[in-house]
Amino acid sequence: MQAETIKKISGDDFQRSVFGAPEPVVVDFYADWCPPCKMVSPILEGLSEEYRGKVSFVKVNVDEEAELASQFGIMSIPTVVFFAKGKVSDAVIGAVPATTYREKLEQAIRSSTTVG
Repeated sequence: MQAETIKKISGDDFQRSVFGAPEPVVVDFYADWCPPCKMVSPILEGLSEEYRGKVSFVKVNVDEEAELASQFGIMSIPTVVFFAKGKVSDAVIGAVPATTYREKLEQAIRSSTTVG
């Protein structure tokens, strides 16, 4: 089993790690007890390796960071939120195939490189 490479962050880290990041950021809102979250985790781990240097990946435990989850309207988990230029560019709710996350990642990368 490979070690997790996605950094777990708290509300205190969110400003710097997500809003202040120069590159697109993927935020995995999850809970330890959630079976679909456990299915999504290795997919995101693989994508974090594939997109290393282009996209940052972080995760937020909704049980520990309920206020942060509420701030983003997280009602179901897993919810994966894509940020470009410090703003939400897209989100995926539930477990989906890696190709869906890859499409959203490519859109976030394009959004972060456009002028304006």
